[in-house]
Amino acid sequence: MVRIGIIGGTGVYDPKILKDISEEHIRTDYGNIRVTVGKHNGIPVAFLPRHGEDHTIPPHRVNYRGNIMALRKLGVERILATGAVGSLNLKMNPGEFVLVDQFIDFTKNRPHTFFEDGEKGVVHIDMTEPYCREFRKIVATAAATLEIPLKTRGTYICTEGPRFETPAEIKMYSLLGGHLVGMTGVPEVVLAREAEMCYVTVAMITNFAAGISPKPLTHTEVLEAMGRSNDNLRKLIMRVIEMIPEGRNCECQNSIEELGSLGQGRFLS
Repeated sequence: MVRIGIIGGTGVYDPKILKDISEEHIRTDYGNIRVTVGKHNGIPVAFLPRHGEDHTIPPHRVNYRGNIMALRKLGVERILATGAVGSLNLKMNPGEFVLVDQFIDFTKNRPHTFFEDGEKGVVHIDMTEPYCREFRKIVATAAATLEIPLKTRGTYICTEGPRFETPAEIKMYSLLGGHLVGMTGVPEVVLAREAEMCYVTVAMITNFAAGISPKPLTHTEVLEAMGRSNDNLRKLIMRVIEMIPEGRNCECQNSIEELGSLGQGRFLS
């Protein structure tokens, strides 16, 4: 069974870190999802490129529910998500990695839940600690063993996209306590919690955000910065895979069950 899933964001489309690769086509309630499955050191791993293999899916059109459901059906219990972000903080520089610990949602038109109607009812999932505490510790330890600099806290602002933000928006996000801005972290993190999966985000800073950056932002700039960071990212992903224990001792696995009667429509039950 595949228990570990990697969701690759902008610039992170390299399942070649795995061996014995096969393509799985998973049928979900939200469409058919193609997932690459392979092994690292004999450990089964699923890899899913968030924007498609050719980066043709914009952030607001990503099939977030289909992606999470497909990984869950494969048996995935933990998801390591990566994503390119802009920095709102001069102490967080391009080229650095951040282990996100909170988010603020500014998306507008995306489905945010599996529990919309029917027998599953309505679920108000707890997001006090959006990212799995146990899994975050594993990632932080892995980075330390590799001597890869990793900031262990950062508030992620998620915008609708696909456009970049205005300087006025960035100023507002900064005043609200945001450190990073991206377009894909939500609803992915919420859906993973509804699916009772452990989820962490390693954000890769590719640029300073609009108004902070001295020059206009381009997608080419983002991809070039990602290319410079990819080697360390691959090393970090492989080390994390090696360090993940078989069992889970966190609350993520019982996030729906703890809701009592509301949990009767448990995900994939």
